[in-house]
Amino acid sequence: MHGERNLDRLLADLDVQRRDGVYTFVTGVWPELEREAHATIVEAEGQTYVVTVDDARRAGATVEFEAAWLTLTVNSSLEAVGLSAATSGVLADAGIACNMIAGFHHDHLLIPVDRADEAIGLLRGLSSC
Repeated sequence: MHGERNLDRLLADLDVQRRDGVYTFVTGVWPELEREAHATIVEAEGQTYVVTVDDARRAGATVEFEAAWLTLTVNSSLEAVGLSAATSGVLADAGIACNMIAGFHHDHLLIPVDRADEAIGLLRGLSSC
């Protein structure tokens, strides 16, 4: 399996990068947002698109949540155990909402945009780097 599985090594090498832009979640039928989506999740209730706030507003969608997109740059395995719990736990302890998306190479966190700097500091604090 691709990527690191050992939690101690994952945390030791953990760093976080903030993606440019401000993001939001849009649900429903939005053909004009399909190509703009940075992530798409299919649920029983319908599709959810993660798009920039600018793209959502341009399409006429309601923006209920403005998020910073943080990427954990450590190369984690899809079978790694504990990384999501460790990162979301430190944010939860600080009262920071955390919406996670797993990619093949990295984990991504969408957190309230006004708490981005605080969240980055907390996440970097998990690392021994």
